[in-house]
Formats: sequence, C-alpha cells, structure tokens
Amino acid sequence: MSSHREAPAISKDPAADSTDVYAFVSPDRPDTVTLIANYVPLQDPAGGPNFFEFGDDVMYQILVDNDGDGKADVWYQFRFWTEVEDRNTFLYNTGPITSLTSSTWNRRQYYRVTRVTPGTSEVLAAKLGCPPCNIGPLSTPNYAGLAGQAIHPLPGGRRVFAGQRADGFYVDLGSVFDLLDLRPFQNLNIAPRPAAAGVNGLAGLNVHSIALQVPKSDLTRGGAAGTDATSPTSVIGVWTSASRQRARVWDSKDGANLNIGPWVQVSRMGNPLVNEVINPLGVKDAWNSYPPAGDSRYLQYVEHPELAGLLPVLYPTVFPNLAAVVKAGTARADLVAVLLTGIPAGIIKGFQNYTGTVQADMLRLNCAVSPTAKPSLLGLLGGDAAGFPNGRRVFDDVTTIELRAVAGATLPLVDPSFKPDAAVSLVYDDVDPAKHTPQSLASTLGVSYLSSFPYLGTPYDGFDAVTGTRAANAHGAPRSSAA
Repeated sequence: MSSHREAPAISKDPAADSTDVYAFVSPDRPDTVTLIANYVPLQDPAGGPNFFEFGDDVMYQILVDNDGDGKADVWYQFRFWTEVEDRNTFLYNTGPITSLTSSTWNRRQYYRVTRVTPGTSEVLAAKLGCPPCNIGPLSTPNYAGLAGQAIHPLPGGRRVFAGQRADGFYVDLGSVFDLLDLRPFQNLNIAPRPAAAGVNGLAGLNVHSIALQVPKSDLTRGGAAGTDATSPTSVIGVWTSASRQRARVWDSKDGANLNIGPWVQVSRMGNPLVNEVINPLGVKDAWNSYPPAGDSRYLQYVEHPELAGLLPVLYPTVFPNLAAVVKAGTARADLVAVLLTGIPAGIIKGFQNYTGTVQADMLRLNCAVSPTAKPSLLGLLGGDAAGFPNGRRVFDDVTTIELRAVAGATLPLVDPSFKPDAAVSLVYDDVDPAKHTPQSLASTLGVSYLSSFPYLGTPYDGFDAVTGTRAANAHGAPRSSAA
C-alpha cells in the first residue's frame, strides 16, 4: 500500500496513519493546486456502530517547501473535535441524515483550518462540518449531495473538504506482499504459473481525506504565479504529517483522557511506497518521526534498494541487466533524482521539478505544467508530464511506476548506455496501464473518481458492502460517482 500500515508503530494507530498524499494542478481550475491527505486506512464500510472518523487528539498537517531545503515554508493545520447530541442512545443516527444539520445525526465532527508560515499563523475557518460516514440507503439516502454540503469555501479563493471518501489508491496487496508474486507476471517467477489478472486489494474500502484547493501563489516562493515551467519558483515539495502530544493520562473513572505536552510527529508521507518498500523495518518508525530535511540519513536505501536485488532472484530469467547493476553495486542516481531531489532540467526535454541538492522525500510538483487532456496512468513514464513523479494525481498508477523505476526503467536518465530489460515494460500489479485510462478504472478495478473537487469518489456504503470479498457492484464499485 502507498503508506497504509507501512511501519510497525503506526500500524497500531490508524487515526494518525498518513496514508496517501496527492498534489496536482486542478484540471477544472488550472490556476489552483489541489492537495489531498488521507488518513484512517482500510475502512470496512459496514464498520458500525462506531463509524470511522478523524482523531480529536491528532494534529494533521499538509506541508509545502518552496525553496528546496526540505523544511516547510507554508503549512496547513487541521484540528478536529466531536460533539455527541444524545448520550442516551447507542445509535450513530436516529433517522435519515439529509443535511449537515439534521437533528437525527447524533455524532458530528467539526474542524478548524489554520494556515501557517514561519512566524505567522492565520485561522482560515474556526468551525467547519465534516459529513457523516456513508452508512447506507436508509441512513444516508443522498450521500453525494450530503458530502457536497461539506465542501466549504475559505478566504482567498481556497476551499476545503474533510471526510470519508472511497480509497482511490489501487494495488494487488495479496500479490505484492507474497514475495512480489505479480499475477500478470507470475508465469516468469521462481514458481511459474499461468499469468492472471490482478486483483485490487483496496476495492470497496474507504479512507478519510482532507482535501484543500488553493491558488498556486498560496504555495510558491514569493507568491509566484507558477506559470513558468523552467523557473525554480514554480516547483514545490509536498508532504503530510500527523502528530500527537507527548504524554497521555488515562482516566479510569470516566474515560476523559488528558493529552499534554509538545506535539510529536508520529507519521508522515511524501512519495508513495518509500517507507513501505524502500526503507527497511529497522528504520521505519524513526523515519516517520523526522522531517524530510534529514532524509540524507536514509540515502543508502534509495541508492541500493533491496527490491532491486530481489527482482532478479524472484524472476531469475528476465532481469539480467538489472542483476548486473546490482552486482556491480551501482548507486541508483536515477532513484535519488525521482524521490529525493527532483529531476533537473536537461534530463527530460522540456521538463524539470528539481528543488536542489537537499535530499528530502517530498512529492515535487511543477505548478506550471498544465493538466493533460488525455492523461496516462504511468505519468512521466508514459510521456505525461502532469503525472507522477511530477506531483501525484488520484488515478496515477504509482505502484507500477515505482516497480518499473526500481527495475531499471529510469536508469537511462542518468546512464544513457543502460538498456532496461525487456520485461520491465511487462511489469504491473493489477491493471495494465497500456490498456486502461482513468475513466475505465471503475469497471476494471472498482475505483471511481470525480471530475471536480475533492476528486476522490463517493465512499462505499455499509449496507451494500460485501464483507470479505467486497464483490458488490462489479468489484466493489460505488453505487454513485456523483459529487
């Protein structure tokens, strides 16, 4: 998973689990950038009576570096609190919920949004409402409309949404963590079997999202317009974090626990899959506690990824060129560029998202690259400069992109003499990007997206969910993909 349960400590704390982060120029409002931070992963839609929500005791942040030092120059803080209307019922709702003010909704969550820069802090909104979870057709009969009420305007042309969404990330979990036994590729592995279609392990599951849409000048260095693709001022680095206070006192009498002390970061997320499959087990928890500026301490794992050495072993006949690179101990400068510094100008014609020499795990977005009319799931690998690793759109197939990069697809960027193994173009985990588009993913994998903010689709409801297989509605597709 992109960062679902990716480290031992955070796997026990889902409310603070920075699960996915997206950053892209808004396709329907190209003068703005959309930032999305996901938390609380792997939600079973039927998970009542205490449905999923943000943590009242967690500080959530979306952070932006615009001068290349791996430190935040602009960041947005989100703090949540919960109000219970009737403490004498076990019910989340006592009737249909048709609006954010319905008296039948018993457990409501609100939040405050604060924009922070070094030395300044501005509360953009003091009390905004989240939508309820999508319970089912009787409790939430028009969930799309209900969620639409939770898209709130903010000062300065910004807008925000915080609440449950269908998880937009897709990956064949069962195959990836079974020694990378990729079903479409398994005829070539150490225990060959006929190739088979991949299975989206996240089909039918929900997540909690914080989505923020802001003018480009809100994020760029010096408030630059973000229209010159060659300018360093158009490039930003983005990551998310979750923090808890240092101490917690458990009250055995009434359960009103007390959290005290300074905030301590317990989770972060920049590029997908880095803490998942690049960092080894021994450093995952520590990595979650540091800011990106110190990521040079983990350089060895990017330069010599364990996965690159495993691929020739798991697929012994198909990666001879990669095996030679691993045997020679060649440091992977291509992966350092993709994940830790951005890609300098001159490597890919007409493109750069370079932030400088500081090695920091951040999503790097060149805000001047316009959205693509016909996007490729493979992003930059597919010739689409508006996609990952230039930021990350909700539909980008980041698992396939990073698997191919580790397997050698990006090595020619720094070593033109290197010839990737032919099998690299065959590598994918659950959907063949050569045959599918963002629009076809709903029928293929059960993943739906919206064409406008907040872009991630309507969450799956508990009544229609099929526990275990989650096979309802063709691979778990939501009943409605409307806003």
